[in-house]
Amino acid sequence: MKVLIAKSFKDRFFGLMNKRNIDYGLLFNNCKSIHTFFMRENIDVILLDKNNKVLKINRNIKPNRILIFNYKKRTNILELPSNSSLNIHINDIIDLNNL
Repeated sequence: MKVLIAKSFKDRFFGLMNKRNIDYGLLFNNCKSIHTFFMRENIDVILLDKNNKVLKINRNIKPNRILIFNYKKRTNILELPSNSSLNIHINDIIDLNNL
């Protein structure tokens, strides 16, 4: 699956808002919280450490929610289309080097 990196303030702020038929992922580097306000679809949210090891998986998150992760170390968040993370597990390493 294609994964884009949210680099600019605009990319990070708008994320997947108002998108339909999402068929890609969106990576937020150095991030500990996200919201799903104004999203039109449910999403899967994966919390990664600095080495892209999966720390937490939240599947099928509905719109108009806030997710805050209380980790002291640097974390990244990967947003994916709903139920596309079914084969991903805690402690898996996600290969994002080909972005």
